Amino acid sequence: MAFPTVRPGIGWFTIPEMFERSHRLYKERMALMMREGEDWITFTYDDMYDHVTRLAKYLKEELGLKKGDKAAIIGDNSPYWAITYFAYHWLGLTVIPVDARLKPPEIKFILKDSEAVLITAQERFLEDIIEIQKEVPTLKYIISKQPNKFNITSLKDIFQKVKTGIPRENVAFEDLAVILYTSGTTGISKGVMLLHKNIMSDVDSLYQCLEYGPGDTFFSVLPIHHVYEQTCGLVVPIAGGATIAYASSLKSKVMIEEMQYVKPTAMLVVPLLLEKIVEGIFKNVEKSGILTKAVFTGLRGTSKALDTFLKGKASKTLFKSIRAKLGMDNLRYLISGGAALPRWVSKALEEMGFPILQGYGLSETSPVITLNPICCPKNESVGLPIPYAEIKIHEPNEEGIGEIAVKGPMVMAGYYKNEEATKEVFTEDGWFLTGDLGYIDKDGYVYITGRKKNVIVTAGGKNVYPEEIETALLRSPYIAEVLVLGAFDPESKKEEVHAIVYPNFEAVQQYFEEQGIKNPTIDDIYRLIDREIDTYCNDLAEYKRVKKFTIREEEFPKTTSMKIKRYLFQQQYRDTKKK
Repeated sequence: MAFPTVRPGIGWFTIPEMFERSHRLYKERMALMMREGEDWITFTYDDMYDHVTRLAKYLKEELGLKKGDKAAIIGDNSPYWAITYFAYHWLGLTVIPVDARLKPPEIKFILKDSEAVLITAQERFLEDIIEIQKEVPTLKYIISKQPNKFNITSLKDIFQKVKTGIPRENVAFEDLAVILYTSGTTGISKGVMLLHKNIMSDVDSLYQCLEYGPGDTFFSVLPIHHVYEQTCGLVVPIAGGATIAYASSLKSKVMIEEMQYVKPTAMLVVPLLLEKIVEGIFKNVEKSGILTKAVFTGLRGTSKALDTFLKGKASKTLFKSIRAKLGMDNLRYLISGGAALPRWVSKALEEMGFPILQGYGLSETSPVITLNPICCPKNESVGLPIPYAEIKIHEPNEEGIGEIAVKGPMVMAGYYKNEEATKEVFTEDGWFLTGDLGYIDKDGYVYITGRKKNVIVTAGGKNVYPEEIETALLRSPYIAEVLVLGAFDPESKKEEVHAIVYPNFEAVQQYFEEQGIKNPTIDDIYRLIDREIDTYCNDLAEYKRVKKFTIREEEFPKTTSMKIKRYLFQQQYRDTKKK
């Protein structure tokens, strides 16, 4: 079935054309806001337009930048990041968003590979960037977000000096808008080239799928350098005349205070953040004595006690109160992307009254290509193809599972200066191969089973999808994080299913205290995890069950989009416990 859109699109514009349109339509509306100390800094669309065009004038007339030059940004989410982004586009520059969590060598690689002429940076990066500049011949200019000890021109200096703006450059739909360097779970960073056509066709499509506009407030918490937050949390709301409120901190207490103030109606999240929200809510409720231990323990499973509690009148009243305390009582869209959302999380959120939507996409697709429609979601799937996106299954097996392939105007132009990598991901007839395996049901809904490169081939020749097993194991209250991969078996010379487990040590400790064991040994913990693996793998086919496992004592290293860096764990592990 076609995606059931809720309204016509805004039309296809370049990014600066869209921004000019939004300024014209929503001039007096609030565009950007963020708390600084005890005060809130705010920008109406008119204020934002004024700052964007003045900064663009400085870049053109004082620095001599011209259409097509590469300009980078590094820093935390803020109104000034957004203003800089649109100022670059106003002048026809290609934007290079840089991950604020990268180390200096990684920042240097991006600036050098992209041939950046300018970088606008937060003060804490300046010392490193001054050193990096010596090794990047193209990098002529540095602008600081704040006044600084290095006497580098700041945005404040520019806005004090430049009092009028300039008209936008004539930018074409096929012009290069952004080069996104993927954080990747493979360890290899590639520059994804997105044209104005790619980004704005995706924005127009999402405008048709979601009913939002002036009066809506998006609360921004995900890293803005990432395509998900950048397109869906910045360009999408600006295109519709909504407000963006930036979290000043990711500390829970601060975020809750700020959400209580701004009363957001939309928020982009990743599954890991949602898991923490759900668990935090249930733990607080459990402490209140309203939620019994039997219900809380069943949270990740299929507990009848949990179902009974969630469907009861008491829970409706209770969770309404909790949503209000979190500042989330006005939420209309809680949009999850970046990875598959565990069913126990989506189920709990739905029953607690949170309007959860799942989507799917990649950096290479600007990013969204599917979304679960509000009217008719299928929670095991990632939804229907959005307008303009064509999706098919490439080389399906007898079960209908194959690589998800996509065509459409949102698909990237290619990888920057990397024709070989570009050729590898496109078929001869122009389909982009996502690297994700999945299938499409009779109604057109897309389902993801795992990453193609992660598939484990057992001694019996069976294909095992690690993500399926990980989802099952994460239902255990004693497993916080898990990575499933193939471990080489010297006897069969084939892979067997191996799990690396980071336990929920707080829950584990509580369990042993209830058993009268104050200081559990590592063997005690192994036995508990062994039991949990058996329990939660019980519904899986024998060939999918975990044969070996290892326990980690610290969280897995992750990308800034909160995905485990799987490539770091592909080698066979020592200290592996036989099941």
